[in-house]
Amino acid sequence: MTNVAPNLLTEELKTDKDYLAPDGSEIRLLLTMRGGGLAHCTLPAGKTTSPKVHRQVEEIWYIIEGQGEVWRKNAEAEVSVRVQPGTCLTIPPGTAFQFRNTGTLPLCIVIATIPPWPGPQEAQDAVGVWPVTATASAE
Repeated sequence: MTNVAPNLLTEELKTDKDYLAPDGSEIRLLLTMRGGGLAHCTLPAGKTTSPKVHRQVEEIWYIIEGQGEVWRKNAEAEVSVRVQPGTCLTIPPGTAFQFRNTGTLPLCIVIATIPPWPGPQEAQDAVGVWPVTATASAE
C-alpha cells in the first residue's frame, strides 16, 4: 500500500490470499474506509462454497473473471443465477447465499462490503443447495 496522505490510499492486488473466507473462498483485501470495504474474492475451478448468511453487512458483487452460479434466499425470494464477467449482484443482510465455479478458470469477484467487514463472526452457517467442496481452514 502506498500512503500519499492519511485518506488518499492506493493498493495493488496481492498475489497471495490474505485469508480463506468463512465460506471457503480466497480473500485478498483491498481498501477500507469508514463506510465500507473492498476485497477481491477467488474461487478455484470446480469448487463450491459453504452456504452462509451475513448478520448485518450487505455486499455488492461484481464478477471479473470465470463462470459460475450464485444462489440467494431470504424472506422475500429464492433465486439462483448464472454469473460471468460483467454480472453484478447484491447480498442483503439476512440473505442466505452460496456460490460455485462452473468453469475452468478461477471465479474472481470484486466485493464491496457495507459497512466494513467486522470479522468471521459475521458469517453464520446456512442451509444451501449444492454439496460443499471449498472449506475454510484455521490458518
